[in-house]
Amino acid sequence: MKKSFIFLLTFYSLTSFAQTKSIQVSSPLTEAAANSVGMSEERLARIDAMCKKAVEEAQVPGVVALVARNGRIVYHKAFGMANNETGKILKRDDIFRIASQTKAITSTAVMMLWEEGRFKLDDPISKYIPEFNEMQVFKSFRYNDTTWTGEPVKTEITIRHLLTHTSGIGYGSIDNDERMKMIYHKAGIIMAFTTKNITIEENIKNLAGVPLHYNPGTKYTYSMGLDVLGYFIEVVSGMPFDKFLKTRIFDPLGMNDTWFYLPDEKADRLVAVQHKVNSKWKKFPTTFYDPDYPVKGAKCFFSGGAGLCSTAKDYATFLQMYLNNGELKGIRLLSRTTIQFMMSNQIGNLWGTGEYYGLAFGVLDQKGQNMGGKGSIGTFDWGGYFNTQYFADPKEKIIGILMKQTQNTSSDDTEWKFRQLVGQAVDN
Repeated sequence: MKKSFIFLLTFYSLTSFAQTKSIQVSSPLTEAAANSVGMSEERLARIDAMCKKAVEEAQVPGVVALVARNGRIVYHKAFGMANNETGKILKRDDIFRIASQTKAITSTAVMMLWEEGRFKLDDPISKYIPEFNEMQVFKSFRYNDTTWTGEPVKTEITIRHLLTHTSGIGYGSIDNDERMKMIYHKAGIIMAFTTKNITIEENIKNLAGVPLHYNPGTKYTYSMGLDVLGYFIEVVSGMPFDKFLKTRIFDPLGMNDTWFYLPDEKADRLVAVQHKVNSKWKKFPTTFYDPDYPVKGAKCFFSGGAGLCSTAKDYATFLQMYLNNGELKGIRLLSRTTIQFMMSNQIGNLWGTGEYYGLAFGVLDQKGQNMGGKGSIGTFDWGGYFNTQYFADPKEKIIGILMKQTQNTSSDDTEWKFRQLVGQAVDN
């Protein structure tokens, strides 16, 4: 009887709040001629020249570029190599580690649950993960034994703080504070991706035992807040995080190539992470992570901040849902009203660089538009640790995606050139 009750409860949780049908029915992303959506084929060809030159000059080993407008893909090409050592040519449907581009997807999942009335954005995270109940702000550190002291937080970490990188949590191995790096390492905290046999629950509970950089809400520090929210999604939804994303976002949108860990039949499409050794592209070695994590190891760590792999088209599909104000193919993931405030300034003047941070993306303001080459006011963007970038311009209905897989490169200027070249191709 008890097992039957648990089954029914689980079934209810999976189905009662599933994504809903919409009275809006947009088409899936399909390819079309550039002039059909007001873009110049001749001007888009300048992207070809830029990408070819970048490969020839060894700025990057390979790159996939995609441009879409009005729900139509008008440019989608691959250049260079997926793996120089094996001679594998890059294809446009190859799969890339998208690292921090995962954050926008995790944020979307959080807001889907918020729309269901499961929590308030200003709820303390300790209400759902009790280990965060008595957080300390960093005060002092002893190098000889790596012990630290702290003082109680003045305000608790909220869900909004975690979404906006204002929680005071750091980022372990890539933290700017050497002392914090040592504290995180000693606590055994996994930053983002791993082949180890550890769950996000274990990792986040470990994270709750280290000090914060500052009192929540007072500063912006890029952080593991979205990893905390990955576990939070499990707690609130009652589903494993990877299953939630698959059933609630990826399957409805048709993002069939987006995974934390790739199925065996897709593994050979994973692009190698490469770096330059004596002017030649070589596979990046294992450092604090194994670059082959998507296809080997325990495959049980679902990082909400940086764990996913995807293709250019899959990620364009996700962004198109946002340009459609939360709907794609007649399925509504988010309301237009929700997206409207997600794109509003959530951090005040903590940036002040022509962009502000919303609840999932960096967003261009008037100053940013006036700088030129970045898009219209409201254009939202981000990128990933392995050198991937994207932007979406709601005014022009344009998506631009650039996928690469490199580490420790200093000469790559494809990001700013690509964004500039997409904008100049508008022809209406």
